[in-house]
Amino acid sequence: MKISYNWLKEYVDLNMSAEELANKVTLTGIEVDGVIHPDAGLKKIVVGYVESTKPHPDSDHLQLCQVQISPEETVQIVCGAPNVAAGQKVIVALPGSRIANNEKIKKGKLRGEISNGMICALQEIGFSDDVTPQAYADGIYVLPADAEVGQPVYAYLGMDDAILDLEITPNRADALSMRGVAYEVAAIYDEPVHFPAVDLKESEKQASSVLQAKVADPTDAPSYNLRVIENVTIKPSPLWLQRRLWNAGIRPINNVVDITNLIMIDYGQPLHAFDYAKIGGQTIEVRRAQADESLTTLDGNDHDLTTDDIVITNGADVLNLAGVMGGLESEITTETKTVILEAAVFEPTHIRKTAQRFNLRSEASSRFEKGVNTGAVLAALDEAASLMAELADATVLAGRVSPTVLEPKDTVVNVSTQRINQVLGTTISTAEVQAIFVRLGFGVTEADGKFTVSVPARRWDIAIEADLIEEVARLYGYDRLPETLTASASTPGLLTPRQQLIRRLESKLEANGLSQALSYALTTADKAAAFRLTNSEPTSVDWPMTVDHATLRMNLVSGLLDDLAYNAARKQQNVALYEQGRVFLKQHATTVRPHELEYLAGAITGDWQTAAWNQTAQPIDFYQLKGIVEAELAEFNLNEAPEFVATARHSDMHPGRTADILVGSQIVGFLGQIHPRVAKQYRLPATYVFQLDLEQLLGLDSQAVVYQPVPRYPAITRDIALVVNETTTNAALEATIQAHGGAYLTKVQLFDVYAGHHIEAGKKSLAYTLTYQNPADTLTDDQVNDAFAKVVSALQDEHDATIR
Repeated sequence: MKISYNWLKEYVDLNMSAEELANKVTLTGIEVDGVIHPDAGLKKIVVGYVESTKPHPDSDHLQLCQVQISPEETVQIVCGAPNVAAGQKVIVALPGSRIANNEKIKKGKLRGEISNGMICALQEIGFSDDVTPQAYADGIYVLPADAEVGQPVYAYLGMDDAILDLEITPNRADALSMRGVAYEVAAIYDEPVHFPAVDLKESEKQASSVLQAKVADPTDAPSYNLRVIENVTIKPSPLWLQRRLWNAGIRPINNVVDITNLIMIDYGQPLHAFDYAKIGGQTIEVRRAQADESLTTLDGNDHDLTTDDIVITNGADVLNLAGVMGGLESEITTETKTVILEAAVFEPTHIRKTAQRFNLRSEASSRFEKGVNTGAVLAALDEAASLMAELADATVLAGRVSPTVLEPKDTVVNVSTQRINQVLGTTISTAEVQAIFVRLGFGVTEADGKFTVSVPARRWDIAIEADLIEEVARLYGYDRLPETLTASASTPGLLTPRQQLIRRLESKLEANGLSQALSYALTTADKAAAFRLTNSEPTSVDWPMTVDHATLRMNLVSGLLDDLAYNAARKQQNVALYEQGRVFLKQHATTVRPHELEYLAGAITGDWQTAAWNQTAQPIDFYQLKGIVEAELAEFNLNEAPEFVATARHSDMHPGRTADILVGSQIVGFLGQIHPRVAKQYRLPATYVFQLDLEQLLGLDSQAVVYQPVPRYPAITRDIALVVNETTTNAALEATIQAHGGAYLTKVQLFDVYAGHHIEAGKKSLAYTLTYQNPADTLTDDQVNDAFAKVVSALQDEHDATIR
């Protein structure tokens, strides 16, 4: 928000520098990004009078102008502006002057003709194209006839002002207006505010005789007010009004549009003006748009509307998007004779969504979505009508057309001196607190240190006790608050059991040689949908930063593969990474917010063991990865042992080297080699990945870890080799051995797998070492042989095994 210091001084008596004021305002809570002096660096730029012009003898576009630069001196200046003409008061940069960008103007010759300076456009003395009036966008600026020749131009153009650039936070939208800032500054310096009274003169003709209005749903427009102004003359605004607009960063258009913008800056109340002749009737209706309706806005763009958009209509056709932007068909033009002036309060959420959906963020929509002063809506409307009567030679019809009106009410909040001092750690007296509330313009009553504060509608950001405490802190002075912390009970920070488990999982992965990676949660739709554990609908952002960051991830593996590809492109071939983070899943496309689930994933490519003088390189394989995953699953101490089941259901994984991880019938993850097609896309060699659903694992039944003393008695081993069908899994055989091995079987170790010569086709040989140990006594051969015999019998019966 750009605030004119000269304008501000009309509302509050101030005698300090703009920089001092900016520092004080910043210290009380509203940051001032900087103070801009428009005339900084400029010199010797004066008002000139063009006495005559004639064509340059050696140019088809240059003019030789005789320009009076003081009552006693007339000089020749060569000018190429298409709109230069005799009788104009213009901006003249004299020889030796400095214009924008510190450019020095010298006396010189243009195609053989002497030029004693330069006739300037606004842009050449520092104005931006965004604020230069359209009529002078491609030429010089013409000053009013009463400008005094030879005088500096800065005061005429408002360049002798200081502009405070305020950074307004969303909670202080009351400061998005000159009057809001005036109240703030007046409270800081304990000065009164004085606003000029509105002198509105109405005709005897009633506005209701030419216009009716209705609001379909009062919650969409709780306050909707119209005035009718007839006999309007559209023309440029006076210079004082243009100055205020361009110092606020707004381009002057014409007197009617400029007045609506001026009131918006002054009151913070956006207004809109319709051409009465173009609305197509005598009715204005506020309603929701219908699904098949569209509107061409003032910027010339067409928009297909939805039922979430609040629109202004003539009862049938849409005229404009309420609170966002007017329609092209009803805009004010030079032919406009009767104006309908609108001042309203619209439901902020719908205004924000409409502006966002159509990318039509405007000064008006920004104010409506943050809130406006409901106590100033009618005053703003009346002052705008009064200015139109004055500056457009118009007639204001009697009365307003107001189908809905909001009665502004004070917000009553209670607070006590004791509570304020407790929170701030201060010893502010009751009298000081009361004085602060009075300076803020709040109604206040006090009894025994307890305050009842009536907050006017212009400060709609204050609703609870904490808000009042903040106001006291701001005006008392943050720099005066004690620097020590207030006394309070301390709470030691501890990790929850869930956090401790995740830390252990990460530590074990790092101990196994994996490094942690952090991937962005937003990715492409294809990468988000790959490597999923379960089916899920995608969650896409409405306004993605790039097409590569449009969808929330549903897996962690894609991000890790991106990281591996990044390393591989830089000749780092042996990389092992893991990531613990959240994925975003939802079962139905209509669900707004997805479920956030904790996952753990890893990805390894290249050699697991590098070559050295005493060892050969060992590339990563399925079994190495399986061992890492088993070590992770051991941390959960599950009642039921995890099972690895070969699967081909993952389209992005190798169909012959992938396994689902099951606990009971519940799939909690998968591991294996990525599909060669995927590896080719990422330009990676053979790469192995795993992904675990921590939410499911944490929800499974677990057993307590019980310490077992180191056995004092020796163990006995037995080896067994058996031939089984090649479809029989090691897990199934180990389960049978464990089930029938007896109380003293402590370990089952697979030490050989063979298929080929001397083994029947479709069969394979597996060899196991079984370890038996009694922690309380020495085992005998008879005890071990009996237990071993039961294992052999069970393997033969359940798996049709042949003992070798």
